[in-house]
Amino acid sequence: MNTPEPALTKTELRKSLLNTRKSLSAQEWRQKSDRLCNHLQNSPLFTQAKTILAYFSCRQEADLSPLFVTPRKWGFPRCVGKELSWHIWQPGDALHTGAYGILEPLADAPKIDHSEVDLMLVPAVGCDVRGYRLGYGGGYYDRMLSLAEWESKVTIGIIFEFALLAQLPVDSWDLPLHGICTESGCKIAQRKS
Repeated sequence: MNTPEPALTKTELRKSLLNTRKSLSAQEWRQKSDRLCNHLQNSPLFTQAKTILAYFSCRQEADLSPLFVTPRKWGFPRCVGKELSWHIWQPGDALHTGAYGILEPLADAPKIDHSEVDLMLVPAVGCDVRGYRLGYGGGYYDRMLSLAEWESKVTIGIIFEFALLAQLPVDSWDLPLHGICTESGCKIAQRKS
């Protein structure tokens, strides 16, 4: 686990972690992604889930696509205004590139109701051992996870091990995730009650 300089802001940390991630070779990225998928696939939270929300990898995020062939109902986000709209997707369904250059299901793909969701795999730039997440700064996940209908959903931050920090700077709107999964394994967040 890495201990950042305590004086680094979220913006500085984001830039540093994204640069480290960008510097991974294609082979390193593939190996780390495959190991992470293996840990995730063997975790009880994953094996018990029937409906899972995930993401399509961009900017060298961990690639979860090997998991998408497992028999589950998979949901992926579309950015609609300042909100995430979740849609059912399975291999072979059409995708398009959204506003941020991220692959998204088509607007007419069937939506997933929040009541169906068992597990959410959340993309992140970094996480800390308490489960706090450093995102890209758009606030999409923060806004969604602060809504009453989402607060009980199990959330796992998906990062590479170098991005697991002892402590991130936290703002009043930040909510901790339930766990973190890296190429070294899945961990339950050390949340304070």
